[in-house]
Amino acid sequence: MISGQDRAPAPGRTRWLRLAVVMVPTLAVSGGILATMSTGALAASFGVSANSFTVSGKSFQVSADSLKGRGFEQFGVLDRGKDAVYPEALTAIRTADLRNICQSVVQSVPIIGDVTLRLTAGRGARPVHVDRLVANVHDLKGDASFTNIQIGRDASTVNQVPGVTGPSGGFAQQSDTVQIMRLRQETRSISAATFRLPGLHLTVKRGDHSCF
Repeated sequence: MISGQDRAPAPGRTRWLRLAVVMVPTLAVSGGILATMSTGALAASFGVSANSFTVSGKSFQVSADSLKGRGFEQFGVLDRGKDAVYPEALTAIRTADLRNICQSVVQSVPIIGDVTLRLTAGRGARPVHVDRLVANVHDLKGDASFTNIQIGRDASTVNQVPGVTGPSGGFAQQSDTVQIMRLRQETRSISAATFRLPGLHLTVKRGDHSCF
């Protein structure tokens, strides 16, 4: 990644093969983090998630053959659980279309064992469409390309997704467009203003039937 001042690079296209989110340093999830959050000591790098709900802390998978979006932002945040906090990379997209989406979570149930809740959509002619997508991810892979990307921008000044900004002094990146092929993502929370799922299919099955 290229570090720099708050300036727009020359128009162009940046491609990263096997995109990996490296902007969020590893943090131990403990009562110490909760304490520093309460005093504001982490504000210089991490904001509170734009997803306002309390997360379960359970990681779930999202995959798609392709994601094409307009208006992209990314910066570090902390997801709030009931008894813990989780460092994540908030990834916001103003509007996006996804093809062949899969979402899965595996839950261990007493006596029964593993149970998978799995959702699929967008396999036909119509893609899944999302407005104001906000996903807090801790692992992201795919073949990605961006247009007019800015890396190292102050998180409080990002402006690609209305109403979504980070903490002052926080590290952020943004671009006019984003495209990710063969998306593989692990996250703890997702929200959207609208989420249209043509061809929705929801299943609950015994065993591990994860998306990937």
